[in-house]
Amino acid sequence: MKKQLISIRVNGRTHEIAIAPSQLLLECLRQDLGLTGSKRACEDSSCGACTVLIGGTPMLSCATLAMSVALDDDGHGPEITTVEGIAEHGSLAAIQKAYGDWGGAQCGFCTPGFMCTVSALLDHNSDPSEAEVRDALSSNLCRCTGYMQMYQAVRAAIEAERKGRAAAGTGTH
Repeated sequence: MKKQLISIRVNGRTHEIAIAPSQLLLECLRQDLGLTGSKRACEDSSCGACTVLIGGTPMLSCATLAMSVALDDDGHGPEITTVEGIAEHGSLAAIQKAYGDWGGAQCGFCTPGFMCTVSALLDHNSDPSEAEVRDALSSNLCRCTGYMQMYQAVRAAIEAERKGRAAAGTGTH
């Protein structure tokens, strides 16, 4: 199959890659760009382990053609954020730290998808209700935890973000 050269923007950087027209974004991220956080797990787009943010919206990279997120000739197109791009200025994002602190992951296989989903939720709503958190996380499956640690981690991340905003507002760090 003939490959086509496209440009995509991932984690703030533009990449030129040659892909087959039928290549999935997940394959592009893992094989062509070496970003292995997103996982192939269920083979039927039902588990969320491959979730990335496309223009800030959680999307399944195993069900998205790489061609569909290519930049146009003017360089316009969606920003793709993987779990590797969630970190802030070289430090763990609040949700990444909280997952570690609260044991939000056991085996860690599904964690990147959860991280992207929670990151999008918190970007749109800095103080979601328990029901909103549960609704957002319902698109991702975990076979190891009882989800309580995940909910605790999200609450801890919300509190950490709140404290960070308060400290920034007062000029203290």
